[in-house]
Amino acid sequence: MKLTFNKKYFVWALALLGVEMLIATVLRSVGFVRGYLGDVLVVILLYYLILSFVKLRQPKKLIGAIFLFAVAVEVLQYFGVATYLGFTKGSLGYILLGNHFSWGDIVAYGVGCLILFFL
Repeated sequence: MKLTFNKKYFVWALALLGVEMLIATVLRSVGFVRGYLGDVLVVILLYYLILSFVKLRQPKKLIGAIFLFAVAVEVLQYFGVATYLGFTKGSLGYILLGNHFSWGDIVAYGVGCLILFFL
């Protein structure tokens, strides 16, 4: 692992962040897009964001780590950790951590990771 800056990956990360923001605001009422497409894209966003600042010898291993991280966050949602931490509905912590467990979200994270794997 080597700290470095990759402009191409950073631009991809920014573009995906823009799409995620669009999904969270303008397209928030479109169930499939908000509920699943956003989850597919978020793991891809994390991948490009990390590769923007770190050069890895085996970047494919990062895909597995991101999937495990996403599943861990989903498990925290199952246990309602955001509420236990005192985050109120609508707060940044509540939004980032979430408070609704879904197997569909885990499938969406898996689809996003598969897309990365085959790219």
